[in-house]
Amino acid sequence: MGSMANAIKKISVARGYDVTRYTLQCFGGAGGQHACLVADALGMTRVFVHPLAGVLSAYGMGLADQRVMREAAVERPLNEAALEALAAQVEALEREAREDLLAQGVNTRHVSTERRVRVRYEGTDTALSVPLGTVAQTRAAFEAAYRQRFAFLMPDRGLVIEAVSVEAVGAGEAPVEPRQAEASDAPAPVTAQVRMFSGARWWSASLVIREQTRPGHVIAGPAIIAERNATTVVEPGWQARVTALNHLVLERVEARTQRKAIGTSVDPVMLEVFNNLFMNIAEQMGLQLQNTAYSVNIKERLDFSCALFDGEGNLIANAPHMPVHLGSMSESIKTVIARNPGMRAGDVYVLNDPYHGGTHLPDVTVVTPVFLDGHARPLFYVGSRGHHADIGGTTPGSMPPFSTRIEEEGVQIDNFKLVDGGVLREKEILALLASGEYPSRNPQQNLADLKAQIAANEKGVQELRKMVEQFGLDVVQAYMGHVQDNAEESVRRVITALKDGQFTLPLDNGARIQVAIRVNRVQRSAVIDFTGTSPQLHNNFNAPKAVCMAAVLYVFRTLVGDDIPLNAGCLKPLEVIIPEGSMLNPHPPASVVAGNVETSTCITNALYGALGVLAASQCTMNNFTFGNERYQYYETISGGSGAGVYTDDQGRVVDGFDGTSVVQTHMTNSRLTDPEVLEFRYPVRLDSYEIRRGSGGAGRWRGGDGGVRRIRFLEPMTASILSNGRTVPAFGLAGGEPGALGVNRVERADGSVEVLAHIGSTEMGVGDVFVIETPGGGGWGAPAG
Repeated sequence: MGSMANAIKKISVARGYDVTRYTLQCFGGAGGQHACLVADALGMTRVFVHPLAGVLSAYGMGLADQRVMREAAVERPLNEAALEALAAQVEALEREAREDLLAQGVNTRHVSTERRVRVRYEGTDTALSVPLGTVAQTRAAFEAAYRQRFAFLMPDRGLVIEAVSVEAVGAGEAPVEPRQAEASDAPAPVTAQVRMFSGARWWSASLVIREQTRPGHVIAGPAIIAERNATTVVEPGWQARVTALNHLVLERVEARTQRKAIGTSVDPVMLEVFNNLFMNIAEQMGLQLQNTAYSVNIKERLDFSCALFDGEGNLIANAPHMPVHLGSMSESIKTVIARNPGMRAGDVYVLNDPYHGGTHLPDVTVVTPVFLDGHARPLFYVGSRGHHADIGGTTPGSMPPFSTRIEEEGVQIDNFKLVDGGVLREKEILALLASGEYPSRNPQQNLADLKAQIAANEKGVQELRKMVEQFGLDVVQAYMGHVQDNAEESVRRVITALKDGQFTLPLDNGARIQVAIRVNRVQRSAVIDFTGTSPQLHNNFNAPKAVCMAAVLYVFRTLVGDDIPLNAGCLKPLEVIIPEGSMLNPHPPASVVAGNVETSTCITNALYGALGVLAASQCTMNNFTFGNERYQYYETISGGSGAGVYTDDQGRVVDGFDGTSVVQTHMTNSRLTDPEVLEFRYPVRLDSYEIRRGSGGAGRWRGGDGGVRRIRFLEPMTASILSNGRTVPAFGLAGGEPGALGVNRVERADGSVEVLAHIGSTEMGVGDVFVIETPGGGGWGAPAG
């Protein structure tokens, strides 16, 4: 469409229009791009229709500006001496660019140049392009651009000019078209009257043949203008006029019907609009985080989540990221709210403490309050949670299999102010990451990912502000309530089709999760009772209460067939009982690193077992870590999902489905690092990754198969596995058989084999292969025959 708009712009300039007062939107039809909507600053709308409809795009390309860019590396601090040294280099680049344009036949009178530099903070790799000016001007432009993208500044760091560029622009020639004498607004000849449907009714419309019109003719709407290669519809309230250049200009002649403002009362159409608007903001945050992160954990595996919250910290909407993050992040927001009554615009907070809203220490949450002009307190919050490749602890990757207390799992961050009034507290956060009994092995990598999380949050802040500008604060806040009410009602409708149930799920370490679901169909509510679950454990399979709540939220959201955001409203019909001091609600300093990944999947499967609708998926995420002081890597590995059934409103089975093979299940939604990236960033080789055929449980509907992943080490490192489902298989339901157990082993370069338990750590030598066979999912229903 750019060439079309360029052509219209050139034509407008030639005719004397002030194009700075217009916005252009071009559209096309079967014959190609043929018209542009033009809205001026006064609200008048015009449509230009060119007689050469099918060729106008090519015509515009011929009118396009010609550009030549020249760039050179600099790598010097931003100061007066650097700018003086740059002067001659910039002049040379400009001469070269101009000469290149002249060689293409561009008139020298129509050539302009633009000088820019790419600037970054010293010690970082994110450079931004800004206009070249004085030192003060260049610094101000960079800081404005950096704050816009990342929401903070680092005034203690110097600036570096990475490169300089010059762009020479040769303006396209304005078109010269013959003018004709205009008639005095005479009506165009009408060939016939035809029926036309517009504005929810039928009209009698004039049919006009374009070739019969002359400059000055006017066609009042409703009308249809037919020509050889286009058809133009003139709506009621509009008129078309043929100009002296034989162009067709459509203009609104009647005032636009007054539109009804969006109110704060719920409207079904606008509810769906806001559902998607809120989720879209979270998705944009996620893209910003993925694009700016450093670690493969976030950038490649997508082990992160982004969401927005109301002024009380309730989850409003999220992107489809990690369920275990999203259901628990609200507690982190509420912790920040409770502990920071004096927060101000430009403040950003970070935390990972599992006993104050976190899940396990590698999951680091960044929280940004959203202020609006004229309001002293935050009206919304945005948050991003990312799994950092290493946050310290006894083993590289911060997923120690044998930890017994939280201090052994890494650095605890409890409500730390990361950005203070728009200034990054870099020295302070690096000092915190380097503190404690088992500090982070790569604080600079942590800092890089934290910066990406701040930038992701800033994207959410900007989009929420735009939403308020468009719809008004009262409407946005009202619909934040409406989407929660809608989620609540959706869950209540599902509850009426449920039956009481209970289930006990044993873990490989001897612990058990016990849950009972009691349904009140009259009140359309349910009690989820975990009484009977094992007490707090001496190992790290304890799960913070927030993780258990996340699992409940996830399961009941999946029961809803409607396309609604996962939000706090889903929990309103549910009373959740989690005994204090149990493995699902432990007291500090209990270790919890496996609780977020392993126990959460077990809770989910136990809930589905109590509901009787889904056999167990692999009760593990197969957490595999390896590294040393230089490298740290973590991944979760797919397995088989459980088979299940669909039920009607009375809870009766109407159909079923097989499980899926080698898929991330339930509380995780991450992906594996691409082999090329894995092998480029780390001294390992992916020997193979294949489906583990036949590992899914048999049944009327069969469980999904697990996988087999083989990673060969090219230098000595420590490797660890933290898993479940190696002793207790994924259960089947209604006569379905369980899935195959998982297996962990090391095939040594000397031919020996070391079999590891469900948790284990070992030293890998050059040529050793770590093999992980993931569990299959359970089957549903007795197998045929």
